[in-house]
Amino acid sequence: MTFKNEYLAKVYADVCKRNPNEPEFLQAVGEVLESLEPVVERRPDIVKAGVIDRLVEPERGIIFRVSWVDDAGNVQVNRGFRYQFNSAIGPYKGGIRLHPSVNASVIKFLGFEQIFKNSLTGLPIGGGKGGSDFDPKGKSDGEVMRFCQSFMTELCKHIGADTDVPAGDIGTGAREIGYMYGQYKRIRNEFTGVLTGKSISYGGSLARKEATGYGLCYFTQEMLAAAGKDFAGKTVVISGSGNVAIYAAEKATQLGAKVVAMSDSSGFIFDPAGVDLKVIKRLKEVERKRISEYPKEVPSATFTPGCSGIWGVKCDIALPCATQNEIDEESAKKLVANGCIAVAEGANMPSTPEAIAVFQSNGLLFGPAKAANAGGVATSALEMSQNSMRLSWTFEEVDAKLKDIMVNIYRNVAKAAADYGLEGNFAAGANIAGFLKVADAMMWQGVAY
Repeated sequence: MTFKNEYLAKVYADVCKRNPNEPEFLQAVGEVLESLEPVVERRPDIVKAGVIDRLVEPERGIIFRVSWVDDAGNVQVNRGFRYQFNSAIGPYKGGIRLHPSVNASVIKFLGFEQIFKNSLTGLPIGGGKGGSDFDPKGKSDGEVMRFCQSFMTELCKHIGADTDVPAGDIGTGAREIGYMYGQYKRIRNEFTGVLTGKSISYGGSLARKEATGYGLCYFTQEMLAAAGKDFAGKTVVISGSGNVAIYAAEKATQLGAKVVAMSDSSGFIFDPAGVDLKVIKRLKEVERKRISEYPKEVPSATFTPGCSGIWGVKCDIALPCATQNEIDEESAKKLVANGCIAVAEGANMPSTPEAIAVFQSNGLLFGPAKAANAGGVATSALEMSQNSMRLSWTFEEVDAKLKDIMVNIYRNVAKAAADYGLEGNFAAGANIAGFLKVADAMMWQGVAY
């Protein structure tokens, strides 16, 4: 990372010194700090108050052992994390990721990103993230339950409806949230909105499952509309086949596009006739099978091992919805060469800095994750509101609120970019707009925050 501003260069150097061997976290911090250079030049009061120095350091980090017994009676040990990064505008809010790749760097990068994403929603939620290196794939329901109960036995000491409200993420769906919620309620003797992503039967919100994918498309549609374009008649490639990807594909299709490729960790499918979402939903949501099974049922499709090749599929719009750093510089150049006009991030930080530079230098519309995938956490906050009021809104009511939020996010991001001389740079605009709200709240509350 290179900085023109001496203060930001020093902040980043300090972060690197304190957090060695945490590449994902350092990447996330560096990307944000680069965007804040025009803000720092215009707002010396923020520098004097040490806002950025404080913002890059989590308010609290919790690392704990998770012991559980597998079906064979063997004791297994995993590591649990929760980083509560910033509570200036509300209780910590962010998902729980269950995946073998989870470590302190991954959780810290996600928690740091969550500060700005949550700020952009306009709702009163701070930034945090948690998870474990436990892999739910291939585990029985009983094993998943015992892990989740052990995980929550420790985590429950540090969360609450007005303190920290975790949600789902990779590996953490309705099943895992249910087991965690049951254990929290058992220990704390409270029926409260401490987790989001819950089943509808005990306080979940309609449209939560669809929210991140739908919100991604609402943001993308607004971004396209501002450039005189839309989804109608466009070809779309979506990486991933989990919750975000499936419902991004569903909404993109409803908006008139044709989704021709999706993936999972084993490889990707290409279906020139348009992906059959009914088959994808059954394979991934019901049968929990690999996406390689899709061509066995849909003759028009092919499966290719390996994930990165999906970005070589010709498309107008690319929606990366799998994981961090999945689009590198080479993949970005393939998208450009194939005539892609827009990339919007459904996953967290799925494009490397080099890839983003390729998009921007070639005039592609680029929707950064902090803005484009904020629909999930926004609807989680709407679930929190319903829990607090002991009310339940209809699917249509939640979806309408979600769309309004995503439209407003786009407009605020675009305005912030223009206000600071970076018109059209939505990556910078998202960082600036998200930062300014948090910075003002921190300054009002004094050095303690």
